[in-house]
Amino acid sequence: MLSVWPYSISPALLLAGAGFLFFAALHDIATRTVPNGASMLLALVGLGARIMDGTFVIGLAVAATVFAIAAFLWRRGWMGGGDVKLLGASAFLVPPSRILTFIVATSLAGSLFAALYLVAGRIARATRKAALPAIPRQTGFFSRALRAELWRMRRGGPLPYACAIAAGFLFILF
Repeated sequence: MLSVWPYSISPALLLAGAGFLFFAALHDIATRTVPNGASMLLALVGLGARIMDGTFVIGLAVAATVFAIAAFLWRRGWMGGGDVKLLGASAFLVPPSRILTFIVATSLAGSLFAALYLVAGRIARATRKAALPAIPRQTGFFSRALRAELWRMRRGGPLPYACAIAAGFLFILF
């Protein structure tokens, strides 16, 4: 039954999981935090998926292992706490047979995002503020998010790693 994933579980669960990851990624971009509720709901979706495909025990063990390794990375200061919880919950949603692919895809997406942020940060720092495109101050969420990202990039701020986690999940989903 594991070889036919994602067809072995409800499309509604997959859609819900992708939706919670998308929400967490957007929230991480905007505020550099991941809501605990998104991780908890994602874990509940994972619980339903693991019960449906009969891999609850091994899925829980794999997710706990991923969470423990990510928590170690958090203790070293290499990962954010919200990202640790989101990665553990995502690991519960992913079938145990695909966890290595998920981790590799997430790592590659994170590396790509980091490279893009490094390049964009150098460009933003090298460009004088007057030369940057004018971004209106009162036009809504997206213009504020863009201004905040440019500010973070110029200062070498943290990455929104929830985006990499969501990208890793989408990679194994499709």
